[in-house]
Amino acid sequence: MTVLTTNSAPNTPKSVSAFQVATWLVCAAIVLTALQYTGLLPAWLHRLPESWIPPFAIWLDAIFNFVRTDLGLEKLTRWFAEGPLQFMLDTTANLLYGKKRWPRFEQIPWSAIAASAAVLGYYLGGWRLAALAGGTFVWTALIGQWKDAMETMSVLVVAAPMAFVIGIGLGIAAWKYAWVDRAIKPILSVLQTLPFFTYLLPAVIFFKVGPTAGAVATIIYAIPPMILMTTLGLKKVSPEVVEAGKMSGCSRWQMLRHVYIPAARTEILVGVNQVIMLCLAMVVLTAFIGMPGLGAKLLAMMGSFKLGRSFEIGVTIVLLAVTLDRLSKAWVVKLPEHFEKGTPWWKRHKYLLVGFAAFVFFTVLGQFVEWFAEIGRRQSFSQGKEIDTAIKSFLAWDIVKGTTEQIRYVLNVWVLNPFRDFLLSIPTFGFIMLVVAGGLALGGKKAGIYAAVFFGLVALTGWWDRSVITLYSVISAVILATLIGLPIGILAARSEAASRRVLLVCDTAQTFPSFIYLIPAIMLFGITATSVVFSILVFAMVPLVRYTVEGLRGVPPEMNEAADMAGATKLQKLWNVQLPLALPTMAVGFNQAIMFAFFMVIIAAFIGTQDLGQELQKTLAGTDLGKNFVLGICVSLMALTFDMAIMTWAEGKKRALGL
Repeated sequence: MTVLTTNSAPNTPKSVSAFQVATWLVCAAIVLTALQYTGLLPAWLHRLPESWIPPFAIWLDAIFNFVRTDLGLEKLTRWFAEGPLQFMLDTTANLLYGKKRWPRFEQIPWSAIAASAAVLGYYLGGWRLAALAGGTFVWTALIGQWKDAMETMSVLVVAAPMAFVIGIGLGIAAWKYAWVDRAIKPILSVLQTLPFFTYLLPAVIFFKVGPTAGAVATIIYAIPPMILMTTLGLKKVSPEVVEAGKMSGCSRWQMLRHVYIPAARTEILVGVNQVIMLCLAMVVLTAFIGMPGLGAKLLAMMGSFKLGRSFEIGVTIVLLAVTLDRLSKAWVVKLPEHFEKGTPWWKRHKYLLVGFAAFVFFTVLGQFVEWFAEIGRRQSFSQGKEIDTAIKSFLAWDIVKGTTEQIRYVLNVWVLNPFRDFLLSIPTFGFIMLVVAGGLALGGKKAGIYAAVFFGLVALTGWWDRSVITLYSVISAVILATLIGLPIGILAARSEAASRRVLLVCDTAQTFPSFIYLIPAIMLFGITATSVVFSILVFAMVPLVRYTVEGLRGVPPEMNEAADMAGATKLQKLWNVQLPLALPTMAVGFNQAIMFAFFMVIIAAFIGTQDLGQELQKTLAGTDLGKNFVLGICVSLMALTFDMAIMTWAEGKKRALGL
């Protein structure tokens, strides 16, 4: 008798999931760490031997020196720095703050600039924007910071247009040619995560110390978003618009100028906004390489702990940043005006004429009334000393001193130092296994492979311990920022009014110059790990709060109504409906918090840390381009690892939720 079986095919082996591999890696890392604690782990498994470390810095120095001297790049860059770039910077410096150099233009009175800014603000956004734009320049003059602000603006008005031109050109090339797009994307990813110190040293070496180096570093720092937004905008142009242009008989140049660029106007102008904001942020940070202006003044005030003057300078930078941000955003949303044929020229350009008239009036007035031309330090309304006294009196209160000392002791002794020592005790291979496990669990196989490669490269640089200390500061600050920021965001999302107020605070906090956060941290907690983490968490908390509010406010109303009809309590609705739907958006905020923390941890080197930031800061005093680049790449690789894993998880979650 024959027995027939329907399942005659052999059993196929089950595929191993990424989560299972991640679990095995975590277990292996625990075993390695346990062996390290018992003293049974071989030394080469704990840290890579010196003989295994390739001399990346020496190789890079050799390449840089070849390019710099043998290929003659330094001669070209110095010619550009001392010729065309210096001419442009001298021209704007003469016009804005009266720098006595050729071509020796006369300084524009502050009142003329303030009046012109007010007219521009009214044209773009009405009376409120006019008051903000004009009031910002009035404040800057009255507070006695006009010269410092104009030193900063003189570089900004050169750097921003150059970054725009270069960025839009490369963006068009990346849109036009796929190979350019493929080649440029990884470079842009690295540029956006490199610490700013890595931009400064090459600029100094190739373009000399001062405004020229500051301008070049600012331009390079601000280019990436312009490229990305230009490429995105051109790719989004609808086929119908393109077809209409072709049917009209447009040439390639006409298609680009009259069809593609106008259709991508919104994205391109968003790129312009990002360029302006990044230029302002970087031109302040270039104070570290001798760039005069508000950044240099703030750095000097920080060195002497003059909180009052530092606060006033910080407010000025914030006002300038908010004004430029609002003006550029208003430009984005403002539609081009169309007039009937035959409309007089003066009607079509009435705001231009009003602005020109205001400019001429106050320029002439400044020739007769000195106060409208320039306000000196003695005539200013600065209250720096009074603010200094008030802050120091507040910090001297027993309750304030006692509270800060207790927080410092608990965090340093019981939390931060033990956490740092624990991370340093993990063997290198075990640490990499944990990072790869996280990448696999969040982003899948691809993120796990990149995590292994990136952290493997960090280990091979020879700066592993410094990298771990950098990572410890970032992780500590982001965890604390999450514990504080998420409840604030959840509470603020409950009402429209609270959301607006909290988002306004976030906007203001994000526009403050980043290293101003070091001052209250040092004054409250001294030169300790607590002050480093405190300065980072304040900066990193902004995107966490912002994206939590936006994620919760963006939950579809019908989902909230369905939860209410099902009889869910507020807590049940939050936990089971709102948070799951808002998680992809909140993940973007968490990712941004990590990126902000990596940026801020380098600035925290000013306090006196023992991480990569401190080593990067030391390189500015010499010509160690190889070391500078290796240290910067370590920071970039760690940041990219987190960025890839978290953003991959967020995209997958969005698809799963149908968002």
